[in-house]
Amino acid sequence: MPQPLANYHRLLEKVDQLCVGITRLLGDSLVCRPGCDSCCIAISVFPVEAAALLEAAGKLPQDRYQQLKQRLESAAAGEQCPLLFEGRCLLYHARPIICRTHGLPLLLIDDDGHRRMDVCPRNCKEIEQLPGEALIDLERLNALLVSVNVLYLREFGIKLPERIELCSLKEMLP
Repeated sequence: MPQPLANYHRLLEKVDQLCVGITRLLGDSLVCRPGCDSCCIAISVFPVEAAALLEAAGKLPQDRYQQLKQRLESAAAGEQCPLLFEGRCLLYHARPIICRTHGLPLLLIDDDGHRRMDVCPRNCKEIEQLPGEALIDLERLNALLVSVNVLYLREFGIKLPERIELCSLKEMLP
């Protein structure tokens, strides 16, 4: 029997390993911690990420599930992330990749094709130059995520929009 989210879960394991390594390397220069939610806004995710969130929602205890449902029903695009409740993510263990890497140093390619680094302004203030192993290559990571999403959609013959707003998960809840 096929496991619809197996490739995605393997990717999450690799991303989590990468993030743990970077967190260890940078130590106290990372000040983002649980409860640091000012950057958490209502985003859109790939269908494979939405499926993982829905799967996790279906496994929540009833009280947490109801909190999630209420948050999603009152959410609007562009506002605070509807998965937050009292500053914490209700689906933290299933959070999308962008949330797992948020705040860590990212290597980006801008519109002009130049490489640049981006990091939460609260983090790495005292570090003049970050070591290469502390950077997440966002282009490469996004390419992997897109590939996993395409495989997921093809393997199961699913026709969904390219991106799904988190606030629209309310219509898909189990």
